[in-house]
Amino acid sequence: MKPLFACLPLFLGAGLWGADPSVAPALNAISGASIRHHTAVLSSDDFEGRAPGTAGEDKTVAYLESEFRRLGLAPGNSNGTYIQAVPMVGLTSKPVMSFAIGGQTLTPTFFNDFVANSRHVTGHVEVKDSDLVFVGYGVVAPEYGWDDYKGVDLHGKTVVMLINDPPIPDPKDPTKLDPAMFKGKAMTYYGRWTYKYEMATERGAAACIIVHETGPAAYPWAVVANSWGRENFDLDSPDGNAGRVPVESWITLETAQKLFAAAGKDFATLKRAALNRDFKPVPLPAKLTCSIDSTIRHINSRNVLARLAGSDPKLRDEWVIYTAHWDHFGRDPKRQGDQIFNGAHDNASGTSVLLELAQAFKALPVAPKRSVLFIAVTGEEQGLLGSRHYALNPIYPLRRTLANINMDGAQFIGRSRDLESIGYGGSTIDDLAAAELAAEGRVLVPDGDPGRGAFFRSDQFEFAKVGVPAFYTHYGTDIIGKPAGYGAEKRDDYIANFYHKVTDEIQPWWDFEGAAEDTRTLFKIGYDIANGDRWPEWKSGSEFKARRDEMMKQPER
Repeated sequence: MKPLFACLPLFLGAGLWGADPSVAPALNAISGASIRHHTAVLSSDDFEGRAPGTAGEDKTVAYLESEFRRLGLAPGNSNGTYIQAVPMVGLTSKPVMSFAIGGQTLTPTFFNDFVANSRHVTGHVEVKDSDLVFVGYGVVAPEYGWDDYKGVDLHGKTVVMLINDPPIPDPKDPTKLDPAMFKGKAMTYYGRWTYKYEMATERGAAACIIVHETGPAAYPWAVVANSWGRENFDLDSPDGNAGRVPVESWITLETAQKLFAAAGKDFATLKRAALNRDFKPVPLPAKLTCSIDSTIRHINSRNVLARLAGSDPKLRDEWVIYTAHWDHFGRDPKRQGDQIFNGAHDNASGTSVLLELAQAFKALPVAPKRSVLFIAVTGEEQGLLGSRHYALNPIYPLRRTLANINMDGAQFIGRSRDLESIGYGGSTIDDLAAAELAAEGRVLVPDGDPGRGAFFRSDQFEFAKVGVPAFYTHYGTDIIGKPAGYGAEKRDDYIANFYHKVTDEIQPWWDFEGAAEDTRTLFKIGYDIANGDRWPEWKSGSEFKARRDEMMKQPER
């Protein structure tokens, strides 16, 4: 084993591939045409949108397993199979919501005005005449001297929260955000919606309502409605999630404004008040009644794993893990017209890159010193469930896992001069990536929109949460041969018109040569880590560093 993780110097393996001509077969094995082929297959109507617990999952798992077999990779599970079972529960909720305010009743319309579900594994959940309390951003962050709750008893009440972190103006320049508070423009985990429901649970609330705003969220209401207005999944826990807040809900900004106005409050005024440390929860003279009838089914979804054993007898029990989620939203039979959420970019393309990386590593004449594990995880769209299950039930010890490299969407606009690092600067993997890209005449750049919190929205986050250094990139927008702004325009168009919609289908104009180039870079990074003399590590200031340091002190799991 390596010495205590916290004592290790920076990873110094950059450039190993350049000195080793034997990696040429691996790099040559990567092609844009192959990535396009896998993307087209996985996102075809035959795969029915790849929802967990459907025939689409069966077809997807069979395809991935057959591809890993075809490549000659060993089964990734220590039990001799390519499968890790992920017990999940599917809940299809039918919610009815109303607010009693004085002598009137405000009844929002499901899907258009609100969405709600319950993670309780029971057929019926009801919250009746629950007092509403506005709790600002719903954040408790001692390191920033911030507490939105101020000790107020919220048991049995309904908490209404704003999305994201508190955007605190910089006292030196009010047009910018204060970099000393909640990382300025970047989002912390305090701004993630999962954190807000966790806090509502901790405070004993009966219901939690998040107010959606397209700007701060970085995605329109349709994304929320399409995600929450269908069957949702969770890990199948022994207590049936009885400890969770009973009702988890979102409302539109317009609905929130009407609700606050009917309660005699101005939404904009209270939103401004929530930007102060001395903010205290504000009771709203309104009561929530919400009933949710749920159809429940228990399913065994699957992570699909393959491994390449390391060539060094002393190091082959150490691991580099590549991940990509294979799932999407499946079919919605209630829709008119197109019913299939094909998920071509999200994430058939990322899964295709995973297969391409597996092919590249298998093409090496000599495997890297350490072992490489490829995991196509389930349930990302349902809350990172497959990666969470692996992180809680690792097949190989996490304290022997050097890094996770995750793919969620591949470059489809063309070859780019840049590659975005989501969570830029968090670990020394960024230094390695920057060196590799520089050798290619390219550049690693920070997330162009850190306020959307993308690092917390894909599978590498579950590895980071348990301490494993994690690396996640987004395709670049400085497209070679195209005018300035072209790449950003295409990305914005995708988010507005294709992301989490039935329109996310492979397009004739998509160019996967950039995806192939990015895949080669991701190969080099993983190859260097698998052969290097030093392990990647979280940098000082990372919220994950202490978790890794503590992990390295614990007995192996």
